[in-house]
Amino acid sequence: MDAPSTTHNPKLAVGLKVTAIFLFMVMAGMIKAATEDVPPGQAVFYRSFFAIPVILAWLWQQGNLREGLIPKNALAHVWRGFFGTMAMGLTFAGLTLLPLPEVTAIGYATPIFTVILASMFLGEKIRLFRISAVILGLFGVMIVIWPRFTVTDLTNAATLGAMMVLAASILRAVVQIHIRQMVQSEHTAAIVFWFSMTASILALLTVPFGWVWPTPYAATLLVGSGLLGGVAQILVTSSYRYGGASMLAPFDYTSMIFAVLIGWVVFAELPTFVMLVGSALVIAGGAIILWREQKLGLERRQARAVTDPKG
Repeated sequence: MDAPSTTHNPKLAVGLKVTAIFLFMVMAGMIKAATEDVPPGQAVFYRSFFAIPVILAWLWQQGNLREGLIPKNALAHVWRGFFGTMAMGLTFAGLTLLPLPEVTAIGYATPIFTVILASMFLGEKIRLFRISAVILGLFGVMIVIWPRFTVTDLTNAATLGAMMVLAASILRAVVQIHIRQMVQSEHTAAIVFWFSMTASILALLTVPFGWVWPTPYAATLLVGSGLLGGVAQILVTSSYRYGGASMLAPFDYTSMIFAVLIGWVVFAELPTFVMLVGSALVIAGGAIILWREQKLGLERRQARAVTDPKG
């Protein structure tokens, strides 16, 4: 799984990646529906815990079970789990307060923050080209979230939701920076497996803060979100066996199409014109950064392969 792909099959790679993105968005829709009845921390537990059997079966099938169960740097996995779990919890909380397309749009800020943090903590140089892309992306983020601060008929809950999702985007950028360092010594299988384990354990700490006995409908959604999340993680990781990271990265943005469709059909949510404009700018900034990284040869195939859109 850590070795470079030996089979170049772009159509299969794209098919796996887009299918994974679709499943992630269906998962987000299930979480959004379920968190009408259960708190976000409980949703994080179900999402993480019920992905574990799927991941274990996959590691066994791939012959990577040993590598997945034996980490070399346990503390690194704890930190990855801590930041990733916080990002997931904040995203799930934001889903209870904001439309699915808006949460997706704000989440596109992660590559922008990753560039900023890579400059601060990894010493990567940011020249004028990428600085311009970062500014463009941040401007797009401000366009998306600004109505939450300027429109008086929106509740404070919506403003809080926007701040939560923005914070989650920053935390996911922290996770990506951390994974860039972890893949130098840790097997991809271990990163995938131990994140689900640590997220499940950390989510249990939220039990005193209002866990409830879910209805059969909510329980089905929560268990399904974990299973779907595990399958989606496998698909997105497998896609990098058949295509390069730089080729597949732009397909992350297909999530907006799925978010709009799911939001419209399931939740009767329609994106506003302002949100679409802001999203376009964020996507443009992220796409420019991806293109520039490809030109400079800065992609980390392994890091991208184990980073999912929801932490």
